[in-house]
Amino acid sequence: MRKLSDWLAAAEMWMAALLAALLTLLILLNVVSRALGMAIYWVDELAIYAMVWMTFLATSVVIKRRQTLSVTLIVDLLPAPGRVWLGLFSDLMVLLFAGLLLLFCVRWFDPFTLLQQGFDTEAFQMQTFNFIYAETTNTLGLKKFWIWLALPFIAVTLLLHAWVNLLERCVQLLKRDYADVQG
Repeated sequence: MRKLSDWLAAAEMWMAALLAALLTLLILLNVVSRALGMAIYWVDELAIYAMVWMTFLATSVVIKRRQTLSVTLIVDLLPAPGRVWLGLFSDLMVLLFAGLLLLFCVRWFDPFTLLQQGFDTEAFQMQTFNFIYAETTNTLGLKKFWIWLALPFIAVTLLLHAWVNLLERCVQLLKRDYADVQG
């Protein structure tokens, strides 16, 4: 499972880097087109969506690598076992957050009802009064659910990364306890 998490993190970073490059090109195109008096309005919207996806992808990797910003005042005052237990609690909270995010995404996207309706979005809307599959972006004309798929995608990857981190922390805790018994 660790190898899958590592591979997925590498893929997420690669996709985030591509989106960062795309974002840079879109902003440059926007500046040039506006300077020439021929603004391309859909560029702004596409740049925003690229930035959203890039941010979610990079955040998943940062959490996997445990490189998030943190205030360590309390952690620094604790002895080593306390740090491990606090780290375990932190990993549990990330896992809980990822699980809840996935649960909320399943409720929002409601893929089971969509499947029951034969992927007929109008029948889905009549059944659930959920218009997630009907909304379109302002200038691109793209269905917004394609953009919003970032949330369930990141929920799944974050769930995997958090689970691997939690297991690694538990192994660390067990090794530390075993070493204390042996010593």
